[in-house]
Amino acid sequence: MSSPLTSTQLTLDAASKFYDHRPVLREVTCSLPTGARTGIIGENGSGKSTLLRLLAGVELPDDGRVIRQAGGGIGHLPQEATPTPGWTVADAVDDALADLRAIEARLRALESAMSAGPPLCDGGAHSGNSDGDAGVLAEYGTLLAAFELRGGYDADARVEQVLHGVGLGGLRRDRPLGALSGGQQARLRLACVLAAGREVLLLDEPTNHLDDDGLAWLASHLRARTGTTAVVSHDRIFLDQVADTLIEVDGDTHGVRRYGDGYGGYLAARAATRARRAQAHATWTADVARQREAAASTARRGASHRGPTDKNKMSYGIAGDRVQQAVASRVRNAEERLRRLLDHPVAAPPQPLRFALPAGPAPTGTGGGVLFDAVDVSVAGRLAPVTVAVPAGGRLLVDGANGAGKSTLLRVLAGELAPDHGTLTRRATAGHLPQRIDVDDPDRSLLATFARGHPGDAREHAAALLSFGLFTAEQLSLPIGRASAGQRQRLALARVLRDPVDVLLLDEPTNHLSLALVEELQAALDAYPGAIVLVSHDRAIRRRWHDERLTLLPPETDQTPGPVSGGGQSPTRRSRAT
Repeated sequence: MSSPLTSTQLTLDAASKFYDHRPVLREVTCSLPTGARTGIIGENGSGKSTLLRLLAGVELPDDGRVIRQAGGGIGHLPQEATPTPGWTVADAVDDALADLRAIEARLRALESAMSAGPPLCDGGAHSGNSDGDAGVLAEYGTLLAAFELRGGYDADARVEQVLHGVGLGGLRRDRPLGALSGGQQARLRLACVLAAGREVLLLDEPTNHLDDDGLAWLASHLRARTGTTAVVSHDRIFLDQVADTLIEVDGDTHGVRRYGDGYGGYLAARAATRARRAQAHATWTADVARQREAAASTARRGASHRGPTDKNKMSYGIAGDRVQQAVASRVRNAEERLRRLLDHPVAAPPQPLRFALPAGPAPTGTGGGVLFDAVDVSVAGRLAPVTVAVPAGGRLLVDGANGAGKSTLLRVLAGELAPDHGTLTRRATAGHLPQRIDVDDPDRSLLATFARGHPGDAREHAAALLSFGLFTAEQLSLPIGRASAGQRQRLALARVLRDPVDVLLLDEPTNHLSLALVEELQAALDAYPGAIVLVSHDRAIRRRWHDERLTLLPPETDQTPGPVSGGGQSPTRRSRAT
């Protein structure tokens, strides 16, 4: 075993990873500083989980190398895992502590050997301070340091602490893992990794399935650790609380970028990068205009050269040729400089996302400004009766437990699903972003999918799609069946952005998006003048929401949710669950 007192080192050195010849990470070099808390961000499918698996040693790079040096062990929480058949909660906890128990047992055995005195030589005399004695003492010291570094003496107490922290304090140890819900299994896996007390933690989406209390406890627990921590997360508040630095995995370049000063530093660096790109584009544009004017003005001066008089036609011809040659040379130089500039254009940064509102007059006959009016609408087994009115410019956040019918309500409001009971009156246009993005033709390109149902040629559609800054030109031909979840989400968002509507019906719009794009999306929502009905688990969005909220209850309950007041112009709603 390596000495636990040696500095931790986790480094990717020009490491590359391919799946089916498709690059995920390409020549990535980065390190996790000793004792630092690092957030790993990026879109779904960009390679964040792959990065953790390489650092953990679960997978090997196809090129380059990974340096792992952690005497106190590496704990890895995968995003998903299949429970071991036949295991109980107690089995999972025992497995997490197995190597600590093995170290403890070896320490006890070494203590017994040392307390029995030095070993005897063949002739019956004591061996004294032999090489064997030194080896036993060295092994004991190394194991004891590792055991203390991992908090071995507090392991049992730590198990109870972390189970309580993730909301499993009352979980019976004899419960079969197969009898636990998916959320309980995920929280138990997290608890086991934390309880093992390893020096390095590599956690892939540990905030999934945690409530607000669990999120607060986990953030506090990770801040108090002295070991090295790397966390993959899309939770902006959690990253702001936990991470000292951020590493962004870029799914387009297959590389990484590091940002200091936590999430705030990341936002500042992104803003500075955008400002530099805008300045570079402005400088390039000015240079192009200057060279065009230089070529044109030089040519004009040459064309307006005064003609010869009768007395100096011969000398004029000689001088005129020289002038024309000089002018032509200057024009060629200006045109060459212009050509070089045009051959290396500097693109402007994409414009921030924005949702468009119809340019025509507001809908008429809206009954006091109400755009959507649902009265006691319900869907059997999926949505309990609910009454909700959405006025022009209103804001409504729909929340509730999983299975309460949030997505179903948005589909009803969008006109995609007819309610079994109740009435729905729609007096305006709506754009619906569903939570689940279905793929009906996996071979259709991203561009063709974006253009479906819209007039115009491919060039016009490409220009419209590229204007959002969600894709590069090279990605437009990618079959949607091979696109990542993040790319499909961006395409669905682009389709909603393209069509001006009166009401946005957005179901978990931040899913699978990079944090930079989430920030742009939130700013676009804040600036949108139309009405919004939003379903979101994003804590940052929910904390900033000061308008109306509607909490749905599962269809089988007979409780009636109480109103939650909000400020500003907001939808009025009367909700009932039976």
